[in-house]
Amino acid sequence: MNQILIGKGEQPVYLPAQYGNRHGLIAGATGTGKTISLMVLAEGFSRLGVPVFMADIKGDVAGLALAGITNEKIRQRVAQIGIEGYAHEANPVLFWDLYGKAGHPVRTTISEIGPNLLGRILEINDTQVGTLEIVFKLADDEGLLLLDLDDLRALLGFVTDNYKEISKQYGLVSTQSVAAIRRALLSLEREGGKSIFGEPALELNDLLRTDLSGRGIINILAADQLILKPRLYSSFLLWLLSELFENLPEVGDLDKPKLVFFFDETHLLFNDAPQILRQRIEQVVRIIRSKGVGVYFCSQFPDDIPNEILGQLGNRIQHALRAYTPRDQKAVNTAAETFAANPKLDVAKVISQLGVGEALVSMLQEKGIPMPVERTIICPPRCRMGAVTSEERSMVRSRSPIGGKYDSPVNRESAYEILNQRTAEREATRPGSNQAGTEKPSEHGGLAGDLLWGTRHRQGMVEMIAKQAARTIGNQIGRQILRGVLGGILGGSRRR
Repeated sequence: MNQILIGKGEQPVYLPAQYGNRHGLIAGATGTGKTISLMVLAEGFSRLGVPVFMADIKGDVAGLALAGITNEKIRQRVAQIGIEGYAHEANPVLFWDLYGKAGHPVRTTISEIGPNLLGRILEINDTQVGTLEIVFKLADDEGLLLLDLDDLRALLGFVTDNYKEISKQYGLVSTQSVAAIRRALLSLEREGGKSIFGEPALELNDLLRTDLSGRGIINILAADQLILKPRLYSSFLLWLLSELFENLPEVGDLDKPKLVFFFDETHLLFNDAPQILRQRIEQVVRIIRSKGVGVYFCSQFPDDIPNEILGQLGNRIQHALRAYTPRDQKAVNTAAETFAANPKLDVAKVISQLGVGEALVSMLQEKGIPMPVERTIICPPRCRMGAVTSEERSMVRSRSPIGGKYDSPVNRESAYEILNQRTAEREATRPGSNQAGTEKPSEHGGLAGDLLWGTRHRQGMVEMIAKQAARTIGNQIGRQILRGVLGGILGGSRRR
């Protein structure tokens, strides 16, 4: 049957596949079973042939890649729910990692992410974001590809050198703002952000894969380190959601989704988000279902999500909330008010009484009507409920069909190379540079002597070689000192 068994209340509770793209919410206090519900949904969609994308905040979601182990508690839960044909099994999984360590590197280009999201990642102010917009416009007009941080840094240097002319054409450019952006880039690079930007960039079709048996592949983004940079985490996932929104064709209502996207720690998306960004998120969530994508938000409290978006989430799984504080009580009331009423349940009271592995569940049923909320015992997943070892992760990664595509970076000509080439050409043609022509004889014995020892206007080969040797030694010593004092912040290699 084209449906996912969520658990059992007074009767079995299912999510019909045709309503999987109507979005959803998984909420509850820490330790109440949100991750288990998320894994049950991910497994269910995968068995239906629907690819899944999700972030792994704590490392335990990676257990989807391996079969679980039976114990007495699981056997009792299976019997209590009445699950037929239950057997432990692994799921087809691809591991991804923005830093390229715990999975295939996930890259995008500076141009693709755009000035506004990049400004959010860099945590710069509105004035500095405005400067970034001018920089991006300049890159478009000059035909300069912005692929990685070196490209952006080179273009920022060009803007600094020519800020008067650029200000006349594009609007006032502050060198102080450019300097602040460059400092923010340095901070991002120090924290490992250099590997995020570049090529080969992620192709969306690689998130829409099924395996040879027709099961949807579960794409798991390692986020245990990424979550330490909340704005980078939320901005990257928002960019990915926006890319799906902009590039996937309209398909209307399907028998099952083309992709299901789980957005864990949802509150990070809306913290300090400007109104224009909230409107953008609302627009994406409202329309992306018509492109066959279901979005499921995961958070502790339902009121972490703005009402405009919360009202569009038709499938709800609410785990326990403890009303210890006024903030908790408000969250309980919000959760109770957003469920389809069940006269047999006092939702506000039951939420605080739910045990681990229990939830209040309401799914869309026939004709898209939400079922009355039920107190539900959640199914156990068939995969491992826990983290994987580094050896197990490597084994799964070695079987990946896309490792050869993303694991090695590609560096093609872009703004960095083009601007450096222009600088070199200007240096070669400026007055006083070495050019073909005649020279007056000098005290060094004619033209050959001038080339060797130089003239008043031109450096000779002996002096040039001596200066180059001194400069090389000085740079090596300088880099060693900087690496020792600053931990490698400024001592990284330049792109060639």
